[in-house]
Amino acid sequence: MAYPTVDGPYGLRSINMVGGQSMTGSVRHIPIASGYATNICFGDVVIYASDGTLEIATTGDEPVGVFMGCAYTDSTQGFLNRQYWPASQVASDAVGYVLDDPDALYKVVVCATGTTTPATLARSACINYNYNLEFNAGSTTTGNSKMGIDDGTGATTATLPLRVIDVVEETKNVSTGEYYEVIVKLNNHRYYDTTGVA
Repeated sequence: MAYPTVDGPYGLRSINMVGGQSMTGSVRHIPIASGYATNICFGDVVIYASDGTLEIATTGDEPVGVFMGCAYTDSTQGFLNRQYWPASQVASDAVGYVLDDPDALYKVVVCATGTTTPATLARSACINYNYNLEFNAGSTTTGNSKMGIDDGTGATTATLPLRVIDVVEETKNVSTGEYYEVIVKLNNHRYYDTTGVA
């Protein structure tokens, strides 16, 4: 069976752990502030806000993990488990499910800078480099992320949020020898920062 066509980014999808460690599938429940005004979709990279609640990551943030869904009580529909957090939802009991293990590895689509258009990276040019996320807004229809890895940002810069560990062999472009998907870990994970937050 042929590998499916890579037609766009889907966020970060967990695949395994560094060094072959067992992946238990456990998540941390992190509160989401009632009324938080940005959608957070399945596969989005997330951070701790200064008050300890969950927010979607933006450029320069230290990630705490990847969003795997949420739960809250809606005033009309009652208790809900959802694929994504809808912007400005009012719920005092909202929690996000976050895969927060710093050793988790993820598959992610390479995107041309500023777009959701799939691009490619050469293995020799991307392994062990750090990259920025391509911060595309997720889909409220599917609830899935559209974040990708920005093909134009490969560098040794320590603050970039993604470290490329490997390529996804099945996504090799036969004409160029480059890859549409790569395997990454969160490079500057919040838990590995030795500076505390007051």
